[in-house]
Amino acid sequence: MGGDHGVVDGDHRAPRLAHGILGPVTKPPHEQLIRRILGPNFLELKLSRLVIEELDGSTVVKVTALEGEQSVDVEGKGVGLVDALYAGLLDRYAREYQSLKTIQLTGFELAADIGTKKAQAGVDAVGRVMLDVTNSEGRHFTFTDSSRSVTTSTARAVLAMVQYFVNAERAFLTLHNARRDALSRGREDLVARYTAEMAEVVESTSYADVIASIRKELG
Repeated sequence: MGGDHGVVDGDHRAPRLAHGILGPVTKPPHEQLIRRILGPNFLELKLSRLVIEELDGSTVVKVTALEGEQSVDVEGKGVGLVDALYAGLLDRYAREYQSLKTIQLTGFELAADIGTKKAQAGVDAVGRVMLDVTNSEGRHFTFTDSSRSVTTSTARAVLAMVQYFVNAERAFLTLHNARRDALSRGREDLVARYTAEMAEVVESTSYADVIASIRKELG
């Protein structure tokens, strides 16, 4: 299950170098902050098993994912792997994390690192999947994964996308609760800190009623 995965925010996308060699993936600017805020409550999603079926022009995906150490089965149906898997993940997570419903897919790209091929034909080369999305504010994010399996990397990129926005929403709400507690205790130093961190994290969220309400409260 190796391979690199992450998110690129804004225009900082995975650069391409000469002769089909892929450059490094830029780390998302708020990931470290989100991980620090959530600590052990950070949701890690890892692909364990993937089954794909093509039925009457539709794609049915059955995925076993790991939420930390807990095994979770997800099934979705759609047009192609990305659509089907995202539909299944929305069914599981979007009722609690409504911001997922406002994420829009804007691009999908596959690039090969020809220098990694083992056979002369090069069809076994490592490929990097790049999944572009925008949030409700029009900010761009690119989720990437590299391996010798396009389907596996595609599934892991979709999981990385869901993981990122779920944790961004969680972190924003966690900061809101911490800020409210600091206000009640008259800790203006903490109020200022949490307010500044909320201003950063909100850039990585998308529209949800609860987030909009808090943003309105903050002015």
